[in-house]
Amino acid sequence: MSIRFDGRVAIVTGAGGGLGRLHALALAARGAAVVVNDLGGTIDGTGGAPIAAHAVAEEIRAAGGKAIASAASVTDFAAVQSMVDAAMREWGRVDILVNNAGILRDKSFAKMELADFRLVMDVHLMGAVHCTKAVWEIMRAQNYGRIVMTTSSSGLFGNFGQANYGAAKMALVGFMQTLSIEGAKNDIRVNCLSPTAATRMTEKLLPESMLRLLEAGAVTPGLLALVGEDAPTRAILCAGAGSFERAHVTLTQGIHVGHDDDTAEQIAARFDEISSRDGETVPESGAAQSTLEIGKAMRAAG
Repeated sequence: MSIRFDGRVAIVTGAGGGLGRLHALALAARGAAVVVNDLGGTIDGTGGAPIAAHAVAEEIRAAGGKAIASAASVTDFAAVQSMVDAAMREWGRVDILVNNAGILRDKSFAKMELADFRLVMDVHLMGAVHCTKAVWEIMRAQNYGRIVMTTSSSGLFGNFGQANYGAAKMALVGFMQTLSIEGAKNDIRVNCLSPTAATRMTEKLLPESMLRLLEAGAVTPGLLALVGEDAPTRAILCAGAGSFERAHVTLTQGIHVGHDDDTAEQIAARFDEISSRDGETVPESGAAQSTLEIGKAMRAAG
């Protein structure tokens, strides 16, 4: 079964280069009309010029595809709304949103300026919020939508010097978890992609031998699967070097110790038991935690 996007309209942020460009090209090659969004700034978010976005849009058109360019900053909701309005004027719908735009301002937390923390959060998290908000009612009205947040192993598992980036990337997972629930009745499927790829954001973080293995194009098939007609929802797909894995936020069965004077001491003494992964679950919603805890308390009382 071939994954095609004929008649679909996609917006890809940060698509002037790297993964975003490859995502945009692949979507267009499979029939999508694409809004190529890129502010054109440097890796740390400074500067900005529309050249990159226009170059990729022209590349798509030269190959026979449909594309328009946007240099909107994802941190500016008014600019994002104008970008979405342009897509609606051009094609009358928006089916796919790939929240890919991002920057790096890496430093150990001790040395990190709060302004650098805030800007990374603004671009990655609020940028995705702005873009998603601008297309949400469109997707609800047409009873169809596919949205991907770009998360990272730095958010899922941590990475030295990336407290700001990791916090933003894990926040996107929480954003996805709730939107996938709220969008279900309108067939809006929301997922996360956690890529490992050789791009300008990773070229200084990894040795050359590893970079050769991490061809950015090897990630894009994962993106295509997450935005297709038969896409999953509420998945965290990890992708790199031609390998694909799935990450989960899980809940252990834990223990019930009650609320006594020595409860803190019991927690400390039995922490390995609390941490046991035997019978752990992947909750369907946040209510799973309280349901589990109340159930254990009722059984202990009864």
